[in-house]
Amino acid sequence: MSPLLRSHSSGLRTVLGVALVAINAAQLCGAATNPSADAPDPRPSVVETLKADPRLRVRPAQECLVMKGGLQPAMVCTAAGTLIVQAQTIEAPLLSKRITYPSAIETVVSRDAGKTWVEFPRPPGENGLNLEGGALALRSGRVLALDTYVTPAVGEGLGVGQLYWSDDDWRTVQGPLESSFQLPNVNFHGSSDDYGRAHVAIRLHRRILELPNGELLTTVYGWLHGDNAPAAYIPTMKRTRAMLLRSSDQGRHWRLVSTIAADPKVGTEGFDEPALARISRGSHVGRLLCFMRTGEDLYGTQSDDDGLTWTRASPIGFGVIDVHRTQDWAEMFRGVTDKQGKPVDLVAAVVDPDLLELRSGILVCTFGVRVPARVCWPRAGYPGNGNYMAVSLDHGETWSHVLRLTSGVLTTHYTAVVEMPRDNEIFVAYDLGDWTSGKGRSIYGRPLWLGVNKNQPGR
Repeated sequence: MSPLLRSHSSGLRTVLGVALVAINAAQLCGAATNPSADAPDPRPSVVETLKADPRLRVRPAQECLVMKGGLQPAMVCTAAGTLIVQAQTIEAPLLSKRITYPSAIETVVSRDAGKTWVEFPRPPGENGLNLEGGALALRSGRVLALDTYVTPAVGEGLGVGQLYWSDDDWRTVQGPLESSFQLPNVNFHGSSDDYGRAHVAIRLHRRILELPNGELLTTVYGWLHGDNAPAAYIPTMKRTRAMLLRSSDQGRHWRLVSTIAADPKVGTEGFDEPALARISRGSHVGRLLCFMRTGEDLYGTQSDDDGLTWTRASPIGFGVIDVHRTQDWAEMFRGVTDKQGKPVDLVAAVVDPDLLELRSGILVCTFGVRVPARVCWPRAGYPGNGNYMAVSLDHGETWSHVLRLTSGVLTTHYTAVVEMPRDNEIFVAYDLGDWTSGKGRSIYGRPLWLGVNKNQPGR
């Protein structure tokens, strides 16, 4: 068995009945940028198999440093295999009339499958693109990206965003070009952010999909008029809904298609950080899947009519951790109180899912689990507190293979995953560290290869 992959079954270490071969880490991971920011202390790099499907073979490479000083990665891979990773830095953004993230955003690029990374500088005097809004490599080879913020435009129900693009494999980036958004009944002024600050915007997030006819889909989360239920942990922030947008002109104009999910009684935040995928194989070709953060359980829904209607969102369980089973970690947090001196809420939370269909039809979901949701950083050592990857071999019907990428260490629990030019070879990025502990913060990642033994019966 590879020293990079450990298998668990019912809490006991077992050996899988497949050969797991490690890729030579020295050939895949190398130098990163930003030497002024300290990375977390080195630690053993182990991918743990929590749930094993005998049909699946996984070859993980050594964990490698992508960007010193970064947190919460966003990522895209071009048709040529160039990896583009973006993350928050420790610096403040430049003053701007347009809303920006409270931290400056840095971009690094690898043109050798993650072996080395170089900084891609921001335009002088600008904050530049915030890639959390989503990016994709079109079939034409052009790379499109949306800034995460959609702000009010002149006129009721109208918004404006920023579109960027590259036609030379991200050696140069054009934009921003203003993109328009038709958002009937949108409320840009209804909520603060999660720090209590004014937030006159809604947020594009994660994936842009190119449909067979060339149209684009993406997701946004925010508020319509009437969305007034407060988040559980900060009353000035209102619970969000997740919505689907469509563009017929490569991202210059977007229109609201539907609400994907909205329920003021779900979780602590409503539905946010949506991740979108489209099924291209099997008996449900064209089905859209959307996974969303709620502040507690991960929720999912699906659409079989191009996003016009959606099934009622329900919890997605991968069978490895129950966010409500607080008795498993209660002793570790005995005596911990909040700012008002009250016992902390011990419910855990699944955050920031990323959802990707590989060209082979394999479905991959990466996500983080905060144990507990609000105090996982002062005491990060619970083993279930970490970053995960789940694999589905039946187009999202079941999730039969689950890996834990990090365990019991400081992380903000944000991940990103892309497929590289070689089929079934993916690159997963995540962070180690946090905002305030002073123990270091950096983006790490690792390539993994997935192989399916079709002669092995499923479960």
